[in-house]
Amino acid sequence: MEATNQKTGLLKELEQRIRRAEHPRELVVDVMLALQEQYGYLSDDALEEAARLLGMSLLELEELASFYDFIYRRPVGRFVIRVCDSVVCWLEEGEKLGEHLEARLGIRMGETTPDGLFTLLPVCCIGYCDMAPAMLVNRRVYGNLNQEKIDKILEELRTGDERKGLPR
Repeated sequence: MEATNQKTGLLKELEQRIRRAEHPRELVVDVMLALQEQYGYLSDDALEEAARLLGMSLLELEELASFYDFIYRRPVGRFVIRVCDSVVCWLEEGEKLGEHLEARLGIRMGETTPDGLFTLLPVCCIGYCDMAPAMLVNRRVYGNLNQEKIDKILEELRTGDERKGLPR
């Protein structure tokens, strides 16, 4: 019942935002992100809802959803870890840290842990070369990483110390 009320509230809020917008299509990414936040990923049903709200075709929405790296078309973990594999991070041994993350989580890049807590994704560049090697967890940047820092971050995420205020 609560989930239905939240969904209804979100849809009403999105409809109001779209109605007030001079160019509603400009809100397409915001709408997809809001629906993703609600469902955990942009499911086919959520994509159809976005298309209905914006008066766009499913194909148009699918093209945009598959273009934006932060739109997930399949379920992801509670924490999405994006490991930068740019040249600068690579020079700072970021590749080894990616391997360390894979070993610690027991998954490969592109996979989600069986408990649904972590998804590990490579990313071309996150724009924090001055903090290389770096990674994003959801939308929070962690830089100047080493194996010890990564272990501490994972432990804090597992125990909840780091969950407070961490954007999804």
